[in-house]
Amino acid sequence: MSHPTELLNHELVPTHEFREILYEERPVLGKDGKTIPGLHHIWISLNNPRQLNSYTTNAVKEIILAFRKASADRRATAVVLTATGDRSFCTGGNTEEYATYYANRPLEYLQYMRLFNDMVTNILLCDKPVICRANGMRIGGGQEMGMACDFTIAGDHVRFGQAGPIHGSAPDGGSTDFLDLYVGFAKAAESLVLCEPFSAHKALRLNLINELVPVYRNAEGRFVPNPLVTIDRFADDWGRIVYGEWKEGADKEAGKALLAKYTIDLSELDAAVFRLVTKLTYTFPDCTRKTLESLRKKKLQHWYQNSETNRSWLALNMNTEASAGFVAFHFGERSGREIDFVQLRTRLAEGAKFDHNLVAQVLPESARSAIENTK
Repeated sequence: MSHPTELLNHELVPTHEFREILYEERPVLGKDGKTIPGLHHIWISLNNPRQLNSYTTNAVKEIILAFRKASADRRATAVVLTATGDRSFCTGGNTEEYATYYANRPLEYLQYMRLFNDMVTNILLCDKPVICRANGMRIGGGQEMGMACDFTIAGDHVRFGQAGPIHGSAPDGGSTDFLDLYVGFAKAAESLVLCEPFSAHKALRLNLINELVPVYRNAEGRFVPNPLVTIDRFADDWGRIVYGEWKEGADKEAGKALLAKYTIDLSELDAAVFRLVTKLTYTFPDCTRKTLESLRKKKLQHWYQNSETNRSWLALNMNTEASAGFVAFHFGERSGREIDFVQLRTRLAEGAKFDHNLVAQVLPESARSAIENTK
């Protein structure tokens, strides 16, 4: 039996043109540093830097199609999930959409969460190794997308963290399923509930990421450590820096002054990604896929068990706490994007209904005028 001269296309929508994200084929380098003809790897990039690469509904649809396209690409050796710019990998869902469209529309948000769940699932089911190139903040839904990947390489300017209970939601888009698998229960509970961001240095120490690279250059052009992070330069058995917390007070202000003199250069981040792609290329493709499929089962076990009921709860939550939290975050001033938690808890203890009147009472003053837009 002769083989077909033309291979079948297994993409869902072969003719789709990406508009809200970037889909790029990039070369694969051999061990000698030279381009390998006939092979490439794929970069899928969020492209909304003005809003910190938050994903809109249309962007989520395109990410689903992008991962299906990359997964079916016979010549692709790996997939890199990243974003444009140097400030943010992804800060989660688009708060403008959340605050002005989805708040108080639970059935609409239910449909949105169907798309979100499909996006995370397609990352977890990709036939290629998936690398998260963390080029800036990885917060909320961005953290969840990143943890669905197999590897993470981050610049030392990256902030990791959640935005759930502080801003009116639960981190049930993957973080409650995945984070403890990386960092353990205690540290997961701390991050998921308190939503305090932590440094890339701490992420490395907690085994959340694979590699940390410098991104700041000083006036002389040399790479220097992030001046906003306190680094104790002692190492563990693997030679890594094992400590790194964000500076506070005067140290933080001094760090900002230094930061103003530095430039951001992501060339080391890109080089580290290319090195990992090269290493992956020199493995048996079927064995690599099966190994990752076996490893991903731990994530998928939790994901499949919880994602549908989480979707339903998150939709209903759009009628209560999310209707306050997302409006406060999106319309509040930078210095006040959180509700009055004490007043909320007190009013609920008194038996108040969770309605627009209660939301208006607890919003920061700068966001109260926007409450009519959520009705």
